[in-house]
Amino acid sequence: MGVSTSAPEEGVAVVTVDFPPVNALPVQGWYDLAAAVRAAGADPDVRCVVLTAEGRGFNAGVDIKEMQRTDGPEALIGANRGCFEAFAAVYECEVPVVAAVHGFCLGGGIGLVGNADAIVASDDASFGLPELDRGALGAATHLARLVPQHLMRTLYYTSRTVTARELHRHGSVWSVVPRGELPGAALELAREIATKDGYLIRLAKASINGIDPVDVRRSYRFEQGFTFEANLSGVADRVRDTFGTDKEQQA
Repeated sequence: MGVSTSAPEEGVAVVTVDFPPVNALPVQGWYDLAAAVRAAGADPDVRCVVLTAEGRGFNAGVDIKEMQRTDGPEALIGANRGCFEAFAAVYECEVPVVAAVHGFCLGGGIGLVGNADAIVASDDASFGLPELDRGALGAATHLARLVPQHLMRTLYYTSRTVTARELHRHGSVWSVVPRGELPGAALELAREIATKDGYLIRLAKASINGIDPVDVRRSYRFEQGFTFEANLSGVADRVRDTFGTDKEQQA
């Protein structure tokens, strides 16, 4: 259980997340993921990183139960900072990152894949931000990198999900394959990227990041401020307790 790194073949590192039962990461898990991705990208022998997960789904976001068990804002601050570091590590990884997504990719999972360089998904994969149902905000920055602006807003406000095939039609998912073929498909793409010169692929990654129209670090940090405000106001706990529906306002 945790975060592990393997090297299945020359030039490719695979970072695997495994936090049963649903890969909802605790605070330390986000930091461990960030460290693993940064270390893999810094390895001069690595030219592509595959980010994958074990279990029922790719990522279910933050471990909300950990926050509920902790008095005060420490767990929330830790989760905010941990997510920020993990998302930034994927974006700033010195080499391209291929996300291999199966099952659900929710909340923080969107932050990871939205900052990846390429996405390969299984045909059972779904993507979404149920943040408003969890008393939280954030990662609209990353969802906006996967779908057009108005679709992003509708998905965000409704907490609905989209399938891998829908994202493939929008061009944000490279390929959709049967679940059992996902590891091989992700490795195949990573292998093709890894045939490039290691120095040149690092220059390519830095140059592409440099022409991005949105500063993803700054944009996401701005969103996190509203998450903290929601918690300070008490609305976050109230919404979590009512599963996304403010019953007091409906009464």
